Parts: sequence; C-alpha cells; structure tokens
Amino acid sequence: MWETYLILSALLLILTVLPKIPSPHWIFRFPDFGKIQITYFTIVTFSLGFIIEKTEYFWYVQGLLLAMIIYHGFTLIKYTKFYKVKRHQQTKNSSKKHHFISANVYQFNKDYHKFIDLIKKHQPDVFLTMESNGDWENALKVLEKDYPYHHKVTLENTYGMHFYSKLKVDDAKTHYFVADDIPSIEAHLKTEDGFEFVFFGVHPPPPSPTEEETSKERDGDLLSVAKRVKDFTKPVIVVGDFNNVAWSKSSILFRKTSHLIDPREGHAFVSTFHAKSRLLRFPIDLMFHSEDIFIKDLKTLENFGSDHLPVYCEFFIDHHNDDQEERVEQADSEEIAEAEEIIEEGKKEDGERDAVVTED
Repeated sequence: MWETYLILSALLLILTVLPKIPSPHWIFRFPDFGKIQITYFTIVTFSLGFIIEKTEYFWYVQGLLLAMIIYHGFTLIKYTKFYKVKRHQQTKNSSKKHHFISANVYQFNKDYHKFIDLIKKHQPDVFLTMESNGDWENALKVLEKDYPYHHKVTLENTYGMHFYSKLKVDDAKTHYFVADDIPSIEAHLKTEDGFEFVFFGVHPPPPSPTEEETSKERDGDLLSVAKRVKDFTKPVIVVGDFNNVAWSKSSILFRKTSHLIDPREGHAFVSTFHAKSRLLRFPIDLMFHSEDIFIKDLKTLENFGSDHLPVYCEFFIDHHNDDQEERVEQADSEEIAEAEEIIEEGKKEDGERDAVVTED
C-alpha cells in the first residue's frame, strides 16, 4: 500500500509540475486539461495516506500532497459559486435577453435530427456549429427558414464552421489567422431593439499526439482573435471549441490581450468534453465577453451524439452599466510582446507543417 501511495503521489506531482514548464509540446500542455481530475485524485491520495502504515517520510509526502491541493484549489475555486462576483439585473437601459448555442457537432456524427431537435427545443437566437461539413450543412437546411441569416465555412477536415442567426447580420466574414485550413467566423449583429454586438466563433487545433504536436497553432490563432477584438467599440462575444482550458497560461493571456471577461468565474466549470465520460470531462468549449455583455445563464445541454456537449448561454447588453469594468484585465507591454511572438510562431508552425506535407 505504501508503494502505491508513493507512486500515486509522484505521478500527481509530475502532472502538477509539467504545465509550469514553458514548452508548447503537448506533453507539457495536456495536464492543464485535467486539473480538476488531478485535484480530485490528489485529495483521494491524501486521504489514503491516513489509512496506510506510517513511515519516517509519511508527513513529508502528506505535506507535499496538501500543498498541491491548495495550489490547484486556489485556481479552481474561481470557477465555482464560492468565488463571489457581482450579479446583474436587467434595467430599462438593457437589451432584451438573447441566447445562443455553441456546439462541436463531431463531423462523423450522423444523428443530425438530434441536433436539429435540440435547436427547435431551445430556440436560440444564434447558433454556431463546429466540425460541420457538407453533410451537416445539408442536414441543417431545414432550419434556414427560422434562421434566415447564415455564414457557412464548409470544410471536410473537421474544422468546418456554420453560423445561423435569427438576428439581423450586418456583416459576416471568415478569418484564417494562422493556418489556411483553420477558420474563425466574425459576425456583426443587430437586435430588434437596436443593440449591436460582434459574435466571434473559434475552433483552433488541440495540442495532442494525434493532432498538433505543439500548442503553437492553437495559441497563435486564439491570440490573433484577441488582437482583432480588443479595439472593437461594439460589445463582443468570443465562443467555440478553444481546445484549451480557462486557467491555462495561454487562455489568461488571451483574456488580458482581448480585454474580455471569463463568465465561468464565480459560476461553474461548464465541462463539455468528453460527452460520454463524466469522470474525464474537460471544460474546453469556452466563452469570453466584453464588459457590456451580462450573462444570465451559462450551462451545457443534453448530448446529441457528439463527443462534446453543447453550450447554452443567455445574456443581455447594457452600455450604461460599468459594474464589470473591474473584471477586465489588460495585458502589460511584456505580455503584448509575448502575444505577438506567439502569433508569429503559430504562423511559422503552419508554414513548416505545409512544407513537410509538400515534400512528402
């Protein structure tokens, strides 16, 4: 039992330390995804220590485990209701409540009707799909009567995106910030009561042994979006499958560079992937918003056959309420320079990958 306890403690220590190493390789970035699970297992291992035979090193190991629990807990508590943030009510100056759904549909998922039924059930004003290819586009045509505004980026590489809206779309465009096969959608919308806002849909590639070896393209793409939206005068929502978690260094840099707010703080983790596993479910479908967007509800919806749960958000706009101004953090000059460097590294990484493919 002592040996098992030591092995678990050592493994948890390694998983805690790896993300602190400033390398973009997936081995160092992946443990960030499992911070919630690592914390749970650390608590279990710490508790296990009290029922095993004590040795002279016991209290050193227990102390180390306790320090790890406090370290992880200090970060994770921000994404629970124990972390207090001010709640806001609509006023006569606010817009009406609006809601959207963001869903990675999983390109090879053929349960089109389940997703269509989900949209019909919840009736969002706007919805965004990721990994939507030609087959998905054809299936979703039945919704176009209710959603007359749409912007489609039909790809067969699992990075297709489709945007549908009941609200008027004044302008919509596709960006390829880092790679010419990884799109983002920028849509400028206007509500019936005269409020305007920008909706940004993103889906960068994950660092993993089966996708990108490093996080360079992901981080470069996300920080390009941050750079794009930071000077918008309209309210902004950025949402999608970030293939990242809110507490990672690159997500924090994204938030500071974009001048946006993370609505999960003081609310919940809102874990989405993998849809079929509660134990190994990570919050990688994220959302950020400007200070004049106020969130009424943010949650996951029922599974429709994808490997991701869809995200549902209800919000309103209020230009006259500055209560959230203090939640906006801005990058300093050193962080801005770091963001620019990451963007260039992301573009270079895509160029090097294309060169290898051409040579093959």
